[in-house]
Amino acid sequence: MRTLNLAPLHRATVGFDQITDMMDRIMANDGGNQSYPPYNIEKTADDSWRISIAVAGFSEADLHVEVKENALHVTAKKADDEMERTYLHRGIATRAFGRRFQLADHVKVTGASHENGMLHIDLVREVPEALKPRRIEISKAPKVTQDVIEADKVN
Repeated sequence: MRTLNLAPLHRATVGFDQITDMMDRIMANDGGNQSYPPYNIEKTADDSWRISIAVAGFSEADLHVEVKENALHVTAKKADDEMERTYLHRGIATRAFGRRFQLADHVKVTGASHENGMLHIDLVREVPEALKPRRIEISKAPKVTQDVIEADKVN
């Protein structure tokens, strides 16, 4: 397992606590071990994405999608009616799973759909007007006139 010492980053930065906390979570969880179910993340526009998760064998009632504390949680648990069946070969995995996706600030889930064994979750970034960049017009400074006093009038 890899280890990363973030102490120098903590000493040299102010206000980046969220980033370092997220890096700590990623390093602790090491998401590389989890491969079920497979998923895609595609960029559909400049500020929108779609997460597609392969959920063959699960119905809409078996799936649960929840957003909590800037994280998207997708869980599934198959109903117990599978116990009645006897399989000669079982190649379609329907074991329970949980996937967690960390969402950036202002990213909202706009919808979820289930079709052809795929769960599609649409996301969009909605930045509030107060946080969007705005152009500041530069006005011309008022012309300053200086009164010039002639030297021979002063003496």
